[in-house]
Amino acid sequence: MSVETPRRIVLAVTGASGALYAMRTLSALLQHGQHVDLVITDYGRRLLTDELGPQARVDRLQAYLEEIWGEGVRRGGWVLHSNKDLGSRIASGSKGADAMVIAPCSMKTMAAIAHGLSRSLVERAADVMLKERRPLLIMPRETPMSLPQLRNMVLCAEAGAVVVPAMPGFYQRPQTIADLADFMAGRILSLLRIDHQLYPVWDPQVGRE
Repeated sequence: MSVETPRRIVLAVTGASGALYAMRTLSALLQHGQHVDLVITDYGRRLLTDELGPQARVDRLQAYLEEIWGEGVRRGGWVLHSNKDLGSRIASGSKGADAMVIAPCSMKTMAAIAHGLSRSLVERAADVMLKERRPLLIMPRETPMSLPQLRNMVLCAEAGAVVVPAMPGFYQRPQTIADLADFMAGRILSLLRIDHQLYPVWDPQVGRE
């Protein structure tokens, strides 16, 4: 069953490498008419410009999205929240969002979620998702992983989060980095039950003689 009406989706961008995954996920949600509550940490802001260039800075994000993914991103809407604003509506279980995605998710953020900390809006919004039994998708991006990091990942999964490592598939024969970003954004949308065509579905006959 797929989503038929727009929902409020929190998208948090932290300082782990993978800015393209964040922006492709944001653009895909907007292209599908979703409302996005965007939270970008201080290191997340730096990540955007370090990996995507100054054109991806927060104060011109809409223009960047339209330049790369077209005017279709106007189908949805987004609001930027300060990570310091613990009074934001998405910090409340009664007025919060329908689902949350953290892409990419730093090991620091994952540790905070695993241990129930709520020191920032990202951490508090994630805690709300868990306590209200709403979808929380976490995209960690780190390698190799230490034992504490692996244990924190398990704790998040046990608490109800869905861990979606930034590990794109290759059965669709990607030709560009953009194809890999499409795959990960597509996995996020699938888990949110939003129909998409960001990558071809698995076909066991493809590639066989």
